[in-house]
Amino acid sequence: MEPDVPDVSVERRRPPTRAEELKAFFFITCILAPALTVGFILAYGFFVWMFQEVTGRLPGA
Repeated sequence: MEPDVPDVSVERRRPPTRAEELKAFFFITCILAPALTVGFILAYGFFVWMFQEVTGRLPGA
C-alpha cells in the first residue's frame, strides 16, 4: 500500500508578497540579465575566435 502523499496541485498556495516580487525583480534585472548578456557575448567571441583559428578568416567575410 502506498503512503498518503498530498496532491500539490490541489493544495492552495499563498500569492507572493510585494517584497518577494521586488526581490525576484531585482535578482532578474541586476544579476540574471547582465550575467546572461555577458555569457552570450563571451560565447559569441569564443565562436568567432575559434572560427578564425580553424578557417583563417572572419565569418561572413
